[in-house]
Amino acid sequence: MDSFLFVTKRGPEIKTVFDELAQLRISVFRDFPYLYEGTIEYEKEYLNTYARSERSFLFAVYLQGKMAGATTCLPLQDETDEIRKPFEQQGFDTGTIFYFGESILLPEFRGMGLGHRFFDEREAHARSFGTYRKACFLSVIREDDHPAQPLKYRTNDTFWKKRGYSKIPFLKTTMLWPDKGETRSSPKELVCWMRDL
Repeated sequence: MDSFLFVTKRGPEIKTVFDELAQLRISVFRDFPYLYEGTIEYEKEYLNTYARSERSFLFAVYLQGKMAGATTCLPLQDETDEIRKPFEQQGFDTGTIFYFGESILLPEFRGMGLGHRFFDEREAHARSFGTYRKACFLSVIREDDHPAQPLKYRTNDTFWKKRGYSKIPFLKTTMLWPDKGETRSSPKELVCWMRDL
């Protein structure tokens, strides 16, 4: 880990790494379970959500000048409608919740403790304001026998539970994106994981 460079960005500063972050998201999310067939144009449009939020945060890992991993978060109130609305419909006070976006690493850098570092950094950022009581994120739901699931695939559920997160089965949303190899978007269901800060 000595050769890694750690970089933080806040609010509008995140725009300075849009190209790198978009490329990394497309690369990592192409794998199961997201199977995301992304485009730079769509990515930049989505990432503008973070640039518009004064309290958003990015923590990135670089190796030899290349972004090898990144994680983001922002207040739930600053998120898009499709992410925010299910919480409002279930009666959650969105003003007290911090939403954790991606936590992505190139495969060769996994298993080095960076996943824990990503959660540590985001949780510390959310706590720093003194007004947020919960942290949450969404995870895509795929059927157990999905044809694209790798033979030795393991979910992140155990890791998330060790971090203190619990799945909230009734708190779900639907998002649209094209699966790998598709040209049209199709609906994907995502479920919330949450913990107290």
